[in-house]
Amino acid sequence: MGNLEDKTVVIGLGSPIMCDDAVGLKISEAVKALGMPDVDTLQEAIGGIEILPMISGYRFAIIVDSILTGDYKPGTILIFDPESFDCTIADISGHDVNLATAIKMGRQMDNSVMPEVIKFIAIEVEDLQTMSEEMTPDVSAAVEPAKNAVLHLLSEFRGPAPSR
Repeated sequence: MGNLEDKTVVIGLGSPIMCDDAVGLKISEAVKALGMPDVDTLQEAIGGIEILPMISGYRFAIIVDSILTGDYKPGTILIFDPESFDCTIADISGHDVNLATAIKMGRQMDNSVMPEVIKFIAIEVEDLQTMSEEMTPDVSAAVEPAKNAVLHLLSEFRGPAPSR
């Protein structure tokens, strides 16, 4: 895949004014503060097909977002591959495309510019309804451990350190 830059993009998704929905943004900001030269960070309030130009050209992509399943305690950090969402892929209009469908479409349109590896880090949230710039305590407390999960994935992407 010669069209890919040997970098990772970390994209935090969410809304800064919808309580726990801001968690992806906060995690991406925490990664950005580390100033790693091989990592670009973005904070976006988008989804679906709009993600394709943001991940295009990177060797690796990490998408960080909130998730509300009700199956986990708020603040639980989950890591997924795109294939984990295959059951959500649908033939629908371009306006209703979810992330899994967008990634599948991107691979079909031009796989040479799509990341070799895409990972999702999702944080189980409690409140996506309240307009607030403050997250709930359990979700706020998950920002640092979720940043560490991003760092763990980055170390996996980079491979083992060369032996001396």
